[in-house]
Amino acid sequence: MTTYFTERESGPVPRSVDLVDTRVWGGIYSLIQVHVANGSFGFRFPEYCSDVGNENAACGCDWRAFGLVLAAEVPGSTWPLAADDLPETPVIMDLLEFCARAVGRPASVYYHSYMRHNHLRWERELGLAQFVADVNTLFVRNGLAFELDAEGQARRLLPQPVAEAIGRAWFRTGDSETDRLLETARKRILSPKPEDRQDAIEKLWDAFERLKTLEPGSDKKAQSSALLDRVAVPASPFRLLIETEAIALTKIGNDFQIRHWETNRAPIPGSHECDYLFMRMFAFLRLALAATGRGG
Repeated sequence: MTTYFTERESGPVPRSVDLVDTRVWGGIYSLIQVHVANGSFGFRFPEYCSDVGNENAACGCDWRAFGLVLAAEVPGSTWPLAADDLPETPVIMDLLEFCARAVGRPASVYYHSYMRHNHLRWERELGLAQFVADVNTLFVRNGLAFELDAEGQARRLLPQPVAEAIGRAWFRTGDSETDRLLETARKRILSPKPEDRQDAIEKLWDAFERLKTLEPGSDKKAQSSALLDRVAVPASPFRLLIETEAIALTKIGNDFQIRHWETNRAPIPGSHECDYLFMRMFAFLRLALAATGRGG
């Protein structure tokens, strides 16, 4: 990935922006147009030489086929793209993934003198790596909290300490459904799509409610109390602290559109608030899991 003087001298721009603006979109638009023009997307959408007319004579990218499949696979996108028509950020991430699946570096097989063009083959790994690097340069330079991974899949970046905590966590609660909820939440909070992050919050609160019932007890209140007694010494200041936090987290789940969706429940305002709530609950659950030998 390309670096610039200001990055080498002052360090990279903080990766905290979660919306693609018109400037970044202009760069992405131009990058895609270049790859259409130079035939890179011919790896998936080859155009064939009209003089030879068979599959052994690919000579570029069939941009019409590219556009038709794009419109079908990425709802919300339009073709041709327009530099002054900014799509929603999740649509842009889907568009980039679509392009990443189509890209390869074109290499000449031979020059067809009559048609004055090259017949091509595509080097998939090199083309994908260059496309990913070019897109990630745009993200880094503009402080976008997104990146394409080596496979060309878009993912959202969390602050490094948070990302490490999530990445290192493990779940062995003894209840397969609780483990599934926790693992799903961990994966979906990294998605660029707001609806996936909302689902991550919901799954995390569902796991919280199930975790309350994993200890022995005559009812949920007794089971929850037994869980907290394993996390901290009963009647200690820290035990009081975590009980207060558990009550607050339960109230958050009930008051916001997390566990209930009645019209009097408040929506989570935005992505930063979503991250805050996720990490608040995740920290509590990680503490409880570690203290009870169920993960951490």
